[in-house]
Amino acid sequence: MITHSLRGCIINLLVLFFAALSAPAQTLAVPGAGFPIDVLVQSPALTDTDLQAICLFRPDPGSTLRGSLKEIDEKLGGVLSQVRQTGLFSGALGETLLITPRPGTIPARRLMIIGLGDLAGFSPDREQEVGFVLFAEAERLGIRHPYFAPTVLDGGKEGVDTGDVAQQFLSGLLRAKATQDLLQHAGVSTGTTPISLTFLAGAAHAERSRAGLALAIKSLHNQK
Repeated sequence: MITHSLRGCIINLLVLFFAALSAPAQTLAVPGAGFPIDVLVQSPALTDTDLQAICLFRPDPGSTLRGSLKEIDEKLGGVLSQVRQTGLFSGALGETLLITPRPGTIPARRLMIIGLGDLAGFSPDREQEVGFVLFAEAERLGIRHPYFAPTVLDGGKEGVDTGDVAQQFLSGLLRAKATQDLLQHAGVSTGTTPISLTFLAGAAHAERSRAGLALAIKSLHNQK
């Protein structure tokens, strides 16, 4: 028999649960960038965007997908697991795979997977390659506002400083942007350069990620 007080507790919990579902995702702006950059506290399985990029490590025996990667895999009917298990996507650093999700699975119109290499030897400096690749691929696809989730922790790498990951990633992306800007000013490129970036992070890592992105911007300004 449910008592009056217990019934009240259940109702309050349900109210809080549905309020959390309906609450807008938190967005943190990153100041000082040459183009708008923000940190979005949201799962890449839920983003409504033209291009959502995530990362995968080279598959190891017994390795499993966690968190948002597991969520995306389930929504896509196990596609991520299949391409890893069959070796069709090796996960080599900088390797890419572009997926067009079926309607009703994830909101993103296109999902890009970028390889991170082996899990055991991972260090944040690899993210420079990832950032460069994402910008180049977004430019090739004509994407003006790409979304990126590093998914390093969800890939199984523990103890990584998320601020360092964000800093190295943006350093690589800004290097790619500077390269493309130079080519356009020289009149030898007609690509559609991305004009903004959304970087995804979990609630526990959002502030640290924003600090890392800000450090990458500061470092770039100091070099000029």
